[in-house]
Amino acid sequence: MAGVSLKCGDCGALLKSVQEAQDHAELTSHSNFSESTEAVLNLVCATCGKPCRSKTESDLHTKRTGHTEFADKTAEVTKPISLEVPKAAAMDIDEPAAADASTTSQPEEMVAPEVDKKILDELEAMGFPTARATRALHYSGNASLEAAVNWVVEHENDPDIDEMPMVSINSKVEAPKPSLTPEEMKQKAQELRERARKKKEEEEKKTEREKEKERIRIGKELLEAKRIEEQNERKRLMALRKAEKDEEKRAREKIRQKLEEDKAERRRKLGLPPEDPATVKPSAPVVEEKKSMLPVRPATKQEQMRECLRSLKQSHKDDDAKVKRAFQTLLTYIGNVAKNPSEEKFRKIRLNNQTFQDRVGSLQGGIGFLELCGFEKIEGDEFLFLARDKVDMAVLNSAGSELTSAINNPFFGVL
Repeated sequence: MAGVSLKCGDCGALLKSVQEAQDHAELTSHSNFSESTEAVLNLVCATCGKPCRSKTESDLHTKRTGHTEFADKTAEVTKPISLEVPKAAAMDIDEPAAADASTTSQPEEMVAPEVDKKILDELEAMGFPTARATRALHYSGNASLEAAVNWVVEHENDPDIDEMPMVSINSKVEAPKPSLTPEEMKQKAQELRERARKKKEEEEKKTEREKEKERIRIGKELLEAKRIEEQNERKRLMALRKAEKDEEKRAREKIRQKLEEDKAERRRKLGLPPEDPATVKPSAPVVEEKKSMLPVRPATKQEQMRECLRSLKQSHKDDDAKVKRAFQTLLTYIGNVAKNPSEEKFRKIRLNNQTFQDRVGSLQGGIGFLELCGFEKIEGDEFLFLARDKVDMAVLNSAGSELTSAINNPFFGVL
């Protein structure tokens, strides 16, 4: 049996003529073609007259339009394929089968169909190739730009979508009806609006992801700044602990010297000779001599604070809980001012407040310590007030260090 079509060996597409095979090769670069006895399907929709060249195309048409009736006219147009006339086109399906042999022996000239040039220019401006735009206008009946675009969307998977349609130069071929009814066009417009909405949602999601990335970046920078701040705080605490250890060491040394002196005094009262005359009179003269050699300088504010706290502890040495509570209350006052220097409520203390009197005001040195930090009595000694312009962070930090040392050092104020 003679071949009725050309089959592409690369993709399996069936082509009706050598011209279609040449166009297919130019579009896809496929070059492996062979004759086939399998006819190219020609399924015509009984409702709208749309021709479908494959079962997949007819199923897609049914899905989009709801048309289910197709007439199989494959046998009517199937004829042996000619390999000698590459430019010859397939005869129209309605051409009489008994055409004169003398007229069919000559190849019929085929030309591109006439379409609306204005709409064609608009389609090309939208980015569609000339062949695809011409094909869309031809098969949509030159109805409108929207009809042509809808035809392209509906047939975007057709293998010959970018092949230029050809019609006989001597035949007046009536353009096919538009592939979509008004109802279908409304549905297609709705689909296009839905696509636009989804695209907008995707862009909004993308923008939100970018904002989230920016928030994460800022969060990392804040965490890094917090880490550096904590590192500096650890260094400050280490220096503070070292100072506390030095204070503890000095207190132990004083206690040892005091014990030695008490021991020597007890031996003397018992009439016992000193253990070692060289150690009985140890350091007092030496310390006095060293002190006499040191230059006299006024006590610093930090030393005055330390002495004030020592005085407070020694005045209430029998009630350690009360002393510790006073130190913690003072630390709270100082800490609040350091953290919120602009808040007046932290810089103003009512002296006759019962809680303040119980914790700090009634203890010797409590109010004096606050005055060393910059507080002043105002309004007839009714309030302690620290003016905003007199807030000295260095003084407050020193006060906090002295209070922390006094709270944590068990030997603070022993002597």
